[in-house]
Formats: sequence, structure tokens, C-alpha cells
Amino acid sequence: MDPVGTACLVLAAMLFATKGIFAKQLYAMGVGVEALVTIRAAIALPLFWAYARRGGGFAAVRTASPRAIAAAAAAGALCYYAGALLDFWALTMIHASIERVLIFSYPAMVVLFTSVRDRSPPSRRVLLATGLSYLGIFFTMGGFDVVELRANLFGAMLVLGSALSYAIYFIVSERYTREVGSAPFTVFAMTAATLCLVTHFALTRDAGAELAAITPAAWVLLLLIGVVCMFVPASLQAEGVRRVGAQRGAVLSTVGPPTTVVLAWALLGERLNPWQWLGILLIVAGILALDLARAAARRPTSADAPAAER
Repeated sequence: MDPVGTACLVLAAMLFATKGIFAKQLYAMGVGVEALVTIRAAIALPLFWAYARRGGGFAAVRTASPRAIAAAAAAGALCYYAGALLDFWALTMIHASIERVLIFSYPAMVVLFTSVRDRSPPSRRVLLATGLSYLGIFFTMGGFDVVELRANLFGAMLVLGSALSYAIYFIVSERYTREVGSAPFTVFAMTAATLCLVTHFALTRDAGAELAAITPAAWVLLLLIGVVCMFVPASLQAEGVRRVGAQRGAVLSTVGPPTTVVLAWALLGERLNPWQWLGILLIVAGILALDLARAAARRPTSADAPAAER
């Protein structure tokens, strides 16, 4: 195994896992959801363009077909605009550790969607892995603790909606990254999403007043969440998958949820009940089982690689 690729993937997963911690701190400092998501995207976008240029992706950007550009823009608007808003709204309602685990339901969704698309029923092993993931979702939301379940229900549904946008983005990107490359596809997607976010922010909020109210300390955290929690891990993830492969990358990305749980416990004082711990274990077990099932079948699918995170 390539140690550099492994290190890139593990570090990427851990940096992605800090997103909820930064978001919770920014909310406590008075930064709103729309402002946070919009500023984060605006900070990350020029870095993604620079990365595409450095990797020689500008030629593909210039020659991409209108259909590929439209598909990337639509997928980006769905995932990085609508899905990101749902995800960050959910973080105002539920623990960061619960959010991070529920996001990892997207591989099971991709498996189901691709099975329907390809008219190929999933194997028993894949069905078992998917069942484990969704049972884990139930327990992570509170399980048989009715009070906890009700408290987390709406926020959890928002996260699952965000995970659904992940899954759709992943399936679309599988088709079009083969045509234009991953860096140009990401640039088109992020550009469309940022335009949507800026328009949404300008039309629904008093943008000038909200931006003026952001403190210098909050601006530092916004810079970190845009660079350290979005651009840097996305770049590390791409390099890691290039070195060790999508299959191994998906397995290594499972260090993300436990990292968030530990950080949320240490920095935010979040505590999970036994049902939620069981849910975390089941979801991670389901992800690992999905990858083992695909490895046994020797037939990689679009769920093999971790999706670009928001």
C-alpha cells in the first residue's frame, strides 16, 4: 500500500470531519447559516480554479461540451448549494457527531440507485450491508429512546436529504468526469453552486449587515472552514484516490465519523447515548461491508470512491 496515498486519505477524512466543529463555533459567534455556506464557497472557489489550472485542467475546461458543463452545474447546484444548506441547517439542530455519521449513509443510496439504473438487483451481501447502514441511521437518530428520536428527527431528515444530494452528485460525476476530468467537473459544479449561494444570500438576507457584523475572529474561522475543511481535504482526497485507488479510499474515509465524535466530545461537550453509539458502529460496519462486497464481486461501482464533501 502507498503510505503517502494512505496518509492523504486519512488526513482528508479527518479534516472533513472538523467541518461541524467549526460550524458550531461560528453559530455561537453569531454567523448565520446562509452567510457561512456562502462565504465558505466563495473562499474555496478560486482555490479550486487554481488547482485545476495547476493540474492542466484548463484545456478540458475550454473544450468541455455544453452537455457536460450543464450536467456539472446542475449537480453542483444540487449538492454544493441545496445539499450544503440542508447540511448546515441541520447542524443548528443536532450534534455535529450525529450529522457526520448520517452523511455516511450516501454509499448505501448510491448502491440502490445504481441497482435501479442498471436493472441489476444487489447481491445479498450488499443488501445486508445496506440494511446495516439504515438500521444504524435509526439508532443514531435515537433508536428506541423516543425523546431523543423526536429531538433529532427533523435535523436528521435534513442531513439525509443532504446525503441524497451527495449520492446524486456522485452518480452524475461518474458519468461526466470520464469525459472532462475530475478537476474541470468540480470547477463547473463549484462555480454554479457559488453563484446560487451568493444569489440566495443576497435575496433572502440583509447581506451587508450580516457581513459587517462578522467579527475578525469569526473571519479567521470562516477562512479555515473554506480552506482547511473544504479545499485542502478535497485536494488530498483526489491525490490519495489516485495513489491507492477508490476502493481503499472509501474504506479509509471511515475514520471521519469517529474523528468527529471525539472532537465534538472534547471541544463541544457533546455526549451520545448507547443507542447512538450502536448506530455509529452499524453505519461504519455497513460502509466496510459494502466495500468488501464490491471487492469480492470485482466489479467497482460509482460508490467505490468517497464523494467530494461539502
